Amino acid sequence: MKKYKIPSTLILLMLLSGITGCIGNEADPSTDAGEASISALENKSPPTLGLKLIATGLTAPVQYISSDDGRMFAVDQTGMVEVFDEDGRMQEGPFMDLRDRMVDLSPGYDERGLLGMAFHPDFVENGRVFVFYSAPLRAGAPEGYSCTNRLSLFTVSEDDPDAVDMSRERVIFQIDKPQMNHNGGAITFGPDGYLYLPLGDGGGANDQGPGHSEGGNAQDTSSFYGKILRIDVDSAADGYAIPPDNPYLNDSAYLPEIWILGLRNPYGISFDSHGRLFVADAGQNLWEEVDLVEKGGNYGWNIREGTHCFDPESPNDSPASCPEVGAKGEPLIDPIIEYDHDNHTVVVGGYLYEGQDLTDLVGSYLFADWSSNFDQGDGRLYLARPEASDEGLWKAEEITIAGRPDGRIGEFIRAFGRDGEGEIYLLTSEVLGPSGDSGKIYKLVRAEEQAPA
Repeated sequence: MKKYKIPSTLILLMLLSGITGCIGNEADPSTDAGEASISALENKSPPTLGLKLIATGLTAPVQYISSDDGRMFAVDQTGMVEVFDEDGRMQEGPFMDLRDRMVDLSPGYDERGLLGMAFHPDFVENGRVFVFYSAPLRAGAPEGYSCTNRLSLFTVSEDDPDAVDMSRERVIFQIDKPQMNHNGGAITFGPDGYLYLPLGDGGGANDQGPGHSEGGNAQDTSSFYGKILRIDVDSAADGYAIPPDNPYLNDSAYLPEIWILGLRNPYGISFDSHGRLFVADAGQNLWEEVDLVEKGGNYGWNIREGTHCFDPESPNDSPASCPEVGAKGEPLIDPIIEYDHDNHTVVVGGYLYEGQDLTDLVGSYLFADWSSNFDQGDGRLYLARPEASDEGLWKAEEITIAGRPDGRIGEFIRAFGRDGEGEIYLLTSEVLGPSGDSGKIYKLVRAEEQAPA
């Protein structure tokens, strides 16, 4: 496989983030699960879509979401949130500016920053907005840690519905991060009205090192790292409450906030209209995965990477055997989507398509791979559907982009967006890190609507 030349400082950062599987790491071709991976489906005729450019001049967009009142909001890793009116025009002045509250970001590459924003289910009435971002390390945090990630509540200004009152911040939850990477943070409210907070395993590699439990944080039920938390932000005067049906509420061996565990870096998470939660969990050197999660489930990291066994002492090889259960005896649950690192790097989680414009995609989960390399972004767009038996890995196909070289975006795919009608957007940039102004937002449209590149 071709080895790309990258500055040494970026190599270190990317090794730690676990997205360097395409640099000299080959997937194990002997496994049966690989037969259902993306690479085995590349000879099939893919569907074709077009792109409609919605916004330019952003830096590193991580969300494009609806407030259910006709407006859309672009969330940027740099700490800025821009608001778009019902006609798609970006309004003057930001909706939110968190830059002076955040840790300084490395322009070359960084996984910290403004990582997620979620509107309260009753936002139209109460104006409440929740954000998850990387603040400087707080007093009393362990020495040498990277940052303090913070979940905070803000409220829209009484004088301007297109701006947040930045003078009033209520911190809901904080966690000190040992390493820069694996922050998770793409918060969302479920149809049950509770807030879901995905957290990575703490960072570094292999779920080992300073700030990591013996055996890994993701499997440590006394640690918040490597989990998705489910909390009630409405029933406590300060902080949050624990929903009464959380799976481990009455088990002292678990933190009561835990909804699921065994995750490495669950960044892209989303609910469909049936209340199902899809979680894209970034792999390390060999395998990427998407999970369709169930209450209290254990998704295997760092015992497994995807459906494959994982050994922290030999992360470039998938061992033949490993435990089938977690430390508490619970079964390890397989993903619904898995693919190897053959010309891929890291999964970008999306949405189940439930819109009206692209009828052929209804019921398909849309996701992406960030890029095959680090020199020139060439992210790939995919869809996946369950097999007829509704068991095992879903069938995945690459989506061709009309009018683009090689049928691909030609940029780094950072995230997906979704509007109030269920239509899907791609968020991209032309550079690795949170710098410059090459960030864009595209709407997925029919191929015949594709504008010239």
